[in-house]
Amino acid sequence: MSQPLIDLQHISKSFDGEMVLDDLSLSIKENSFVTLLGPSGCGKSTTLRIIGGFTPPDKGTVIFDGQDITKLPPNKRQLNTVFQKYALFPHMTIAENIAFGLKIKNKPKSYIDDKIKYALKLVNLSGFEKRDVTSLSGGQQQRVAIARAMCTKQPIILFDEPTSALDPEMIQEVLDVMIELAHENITMVCVTHEMGFARKAADRIVFMSDGQILEENTPDEFFEHPQTDRAKDFLSKILT
Repeated sequence: MSQPLIDLQHISKSFDGEMVLDDLSLSIKENSFVTLLGPSGCGKSTTLRIIGGFTPPDKGTVIFDGQDITKLPPNKRQLNTVFQKYALFPHMTIAENIAFGLKIKNKPKSYIDDKIKYALKLVNLSGFEKRDVTSLSGGQQQRVAIARAMCTKQPIILFDEPTSALDPEMIQEVLDVMIELAHENITMVCVTHEMGFARKAADRIVFMSDGQILEENTPDEFFEHPQTDRAKDFLSKILT
């Protein structure tokens, strides 16, 4: 594919008169894993929400596979989002949660059953189909949310701090699943504070500050040879 799968063009966004994104442009290739890094308030999550359609930009254009999707609602976009909170339906079983999007698309039962088994195997929850959501740990619930996101086979999954609501012992199990997912030919865009994970899993690091992109590089190059003073300061604070 010669053109990027996602192309943000000159995006600006303000909240209550405060500029959050300032003429930001970002291209993301198909089947890549891009991690957005930067200090709190730099615009990472807002960028993710604009890609997902949850927040409209004040200015600029969102392009998906060559088509302008700036005004499309989230449910009309070819993507899924995994949020900080698991956003599961507590009155449904694990299988019912995972199958929700597929049933909306009127997929046949045999197809849905196959997808549920495949997704649960990938997130290491095989045999959990009939369990109640409330019986699971936080890490397990987030893995179910990931299984549901990937099950509809949308070409993009967005992750907005997927481990921030988890206890420390649960974080690694979710990160391990995301690393496995990176090999499934899915385009992934992630906001995270887990630096080791970002370095290990991402293809590309996008470093943001004050609503702008200051650096784009491979993980090794960014962590070993940051190019801007702000990136150097950011890394010195979080890695010491």
